[in-house]
Amino acid sequence: MFPTRLDSTVAYDIAKAMMDGFNRHYRLFRTESARAKHRYETSDWHGQQRAQRERIEFYDLRVKECSNRLEREFKAGEQPMEVWQQVKLHYIGLLVDHHQPELAETFFNSVTTKILHRSYFQNDFIFVRPAVSTEYIENEEPESLPTYRSYYPTRASMPQVIERMLLDFDFRCPFDDLPRDAALVAGAMTVRLGDAMLRANFQVQVLTGLFFRNKGCYVVGKLINGFNEFAFALPVLHDPEGLLVIDAALFGEDDLLLLFSFARAYFMVDMEVPSAYVQFLRSMMPRKPRNEIYNALGLAKQGKTLFYRDLLHHQRHSSDKFRIAPGIKGMVMLVFDLPSFPYVFKVIKDYYPPQKDTTREQIKGKYLLVKQHDRVGRMADTLEYSGVGFPRDRFEDELIAEIQKFAPSQLEISDRDGDGTLEVILKHVYIERRMIPLNIYLQEAFDAGGANPADTSPAAARAREQIERGVVEYGNAIKDLVAANIFPGDMLWKNFGITRHGKVVFYDYDEIEYITDCNFRKVPTPRNEEDEMSGEIWYSVGPRDVFPETFGPFLLGNPAVREVFMKHHADLLEVAFWQGHKERIKIGHVHDVFPYDKEKRFRQQVVI
Repeated sequence: MFPTRLDSTVAYDIAKAMMDGFNRHYRLFRTESARAKHRYETSDWHGQQRAQRERIEFYDLRVKECSNRLEREFKAGEQPMEVWQQVKLHYIGLLVDHHQPELAETFFNSVTTKILHRSYFQNDFIFVRPAVSTEYIENEEPESLPTYRSYYPTRASMPQVIERMLLDFDFRCPFDDLPRDAALVAGAMTVRLGDAMLRANFQVQVLTGLFFRNKGCYVVGKLINGFNEFAFALPVLHDPEGLLVIDAALFGEDDLLLLFSFARAYFMVDMEVPSAYVQFLRSMMPRKPRNEIYNALGLAKQGKTLFYRDLLHHQRHSSDKFRIAPGIKGMVMLVFDLPSFPYVFKVIKDYYPPQKDTTREQIKGKYLLVKQHDRVGRMADTLEYSGVGFPRDRFEDELIAEIQKFAPSQLEISDRDGDGTLEVILKHVYIERRMIPLNIYLQEAFDAGGANPADTSPAAARAREQIERGVVEYGNAIKDLVAANIFPGDMLWKNFGITRHGKVVFYDYDEIEYITDCNFRKVPTPRNEEDEMSGEIWYSVGPRDVFPETFGPFLLGNPAVREVFMKHHADLLEVAFWQGHKERIKIGHVHDVFPYDKEKRFRQQVVI
C-alpha cells in the first residue's frame, strides 16, 4: 500500500516539526554554552556549576516538548507505519546542509522511540546508522568563525604570535602580564619541538571555541611541523587579584586524555559544527572513542548513540561471552562485563541486605547526582540505558542465573523474531569504563612481596612502589572528592579503581552524600570501663553521622598500607579535616582541583 498525497503531507509536517524541535534544543544548548565565557570572566563560579548541572537536563526536556507537540498536532502515535517511513525520508532531506546532522538524527531517534513506545533496538524507523556524512561540514554564514584558526610563527616570532592568538579570543578581563605568559608558552613549545627544523608547513592550529569547566578556561590546539603533530592545551585561570594568567602548557595525548577524562565534568564550549570539533580532538587523542569526546563536550545523548553502535559492532566482531565481573560482589549492584570490551555493565538488584537501607529510586538518584556534579577526575561517568537487548548465546549461564537470582525484575528472555533465537533484554543498566579494582591492584603487589620488608628482590621493590602509588592516589582521590563536596560513604578499596593513567577513581555511588549534609563527629569518651571494653557501639549515631577516626580499622589492616597512608593522608582520620572543608564549602568557597599535575604549573603560587 502506497502512501497517499495527504499521508505524504502529514509525514513532511511531522518531520519538519521534529527538525524544529531539534533546532530549538541546539539553539538553547549553544546559548547556555556561550554564556560560560561571561560567567568565567565575572568569576561566577557557582553560576557556572549550576549551568553545567542544568544543561544536562536540556535534551530530555526538548524531547518531551517535541513529542507532546507531535501528539497534539498530528496524533503521531496513531499514524500508520507507512507514514513513519515517509517521515524518516523527509527528515533525511532536511538534514542536507545541516550543521549538526548527527545530533539531529539522534534527536529523531529519541522522539520516535518515545512516541511509538518501542525500545531502541526494536525500532525499524530510526537511524541505526548515520544517513548523512559529517565530513567537511563548515559554517559558511557571513562573519562566522571557522572551526579553528591557523597561525604561522617562526622560532623568533613565537611569543608575539602566541600573544596575538590569545588576544583573538577577546577576553573581557585583562591579563596580569600577557607578554610574560606568551613567552612562557612559547618557551614550552620550543622545548617540545626540540632541535627539529621548522618545516614549510609549520603552524599552530587552535580551536576557536574556548573550553570552560568550573573555574578553568582552556585553549586547545596543536602544533604541526612536517609529519609531526603536537597536541596542546593552555589553562587560563584567574589569579588572586582577578587577573588572567596562563597557568601551564599541557602537551601530548596523555595530558589531553586527563583533561578530557571520563571522570570529569562536561565542558561548555560554543560550537556551530560539533562534528568538526570532535574530528579535531580525535586527531589529538586517537585512542579516545568518539562517544567519549561527544560526552566531554556535553553532548551526552550523542555519546550514548555512538557507544551503542560501537557495542553492536564489537559484538559482531567478537565471540567471547558476558560474564560476572571479577572482584568482590557488591550488595546493591550486579556487575558483569565482556572481557574483550573495556566497559562494565551494572544492574541494580531487586533486594539488598539489611545494612543497605535504600531503594531503586534512591540509587538512581545518586547516579543522577554524580552525572550532574563536578566529578573532579575522581568519579566515573556512566551511560544509562533502558531496554537493552543482547544475544542470549553471548551470556554465560552463571551470569543469567545470577541475574535471575538477584534482579529478576530487570531480566526478560524472549524469542522476539520467532525464529528460535533467544534475546536477553535488560530493563535498566548503567555502563562504565572498566578499571582495575583498587583492592585487586594492591593484592597483586602483596602477592609479589610488596608487604614483606625483608624481601629485597627487584620484583618486591616494584611491588612496594605499586602499594605506595595506589595508597597515595587513593587518599588524593578522597581529598579531591571532599573538595567537590562529596563524601563517598563506602570508602572500601573495592569501590575504587585504577585507570590506565594510574589515577584512582571512585565508582560505587549508592552511599554518597554531600559533605555539607554530613555530621562529622569524634567518638565520645567512654563513660566507664564497661563502655571502653564493649564490642558494641554504646553511643547514639544519627543517619548522617560520620566518625573519621573509625576509618582505620576498616581500611588499614595491612601494615604496609597503613604505613604509607599515615605518612601521606593521616589527616583523613581527623574530624578537623572534614569539618574544616565542610565549613569552607558552606560559606561558598569553591576549591581548586586541577586536571594536571602541579609540577606542570608555571607559577606554583597562583590560586584561582
